[in-house]
Amino acid sequence: CGKSTLLKIIGGFEKATSGSVRLEGKEIRKPGADRMMVFQNYSLLPWLTVRENIRLAVDEVLKNANRAEKITIVNEHLAMVNLTPAADKYPDEISGGMKQRVGIARALAIRPKMLLMDEPFGALDALTRGKLQRQVLDIWEHNRQAVMMITHDVDEAIYMSDRIILMTNGPSANIGEILTVPFAHPRDRMAMRNSTEYFELRNHALNFLDQNFTPEE
Repeated sequence: CGKSTLLKIIGGFEKATSGSVRLEGKEIRKPGADRMMVFQNYSLLPWLTVRENIRLAVDEVLKNANRAEKITIVNEHLAMVNLTPAADKYPDEISGGMKQRVGIARALAIRPKMLLMDEPFGALDALTRGKLQRQVLDIWEHNRQAVMMITHDVDEAIYMSDRIILMTNGPSANIGEILTVPFAHPRDRMAMRNSTEYFELRNHALNFLDQNFTPEE
């Protein structure tokens, strides 16, 4: 239904066939440092260490920062995602969950106004996915910047979102519904799942998907 395409348009990687996208009143026409994308496939440079992957982004965007400031920024974001012990390892020496944390740290290190996440946990096992969901929420609670995340997982959407945008199916997909998630931060996953509000919201979202999507033949 074009969810990833929508994210790429917001990121400036693709052009919309009609209409426009604006951030703080400014029309988005190309990629920019005010919007950073975290992909499912990690997108790390294999010949650079964890530290160097983050530092490369900082060097490219924060050109006015001096060397000491850049080192501090990199170290702060390594610590933010609990990767300080792995800072000098290469991507092929760390797990998938750690690679995704590098991508998140790299995106946040350049201080974007908006973080765009395209199914960032889709390739991870359930345990790692749950830990990263909590970690991203902790980071968001500290930074309070706008985040837009694509997911096919209804439970993930409820746990991590303040608003859930449900898209219709087909080439002419559009916004079907916008649901408000009624749970305050910080969130307790188990307490949420034991609440009536959680199951009502979950069932509402699943019913929407059942009505708007048909299994492939």
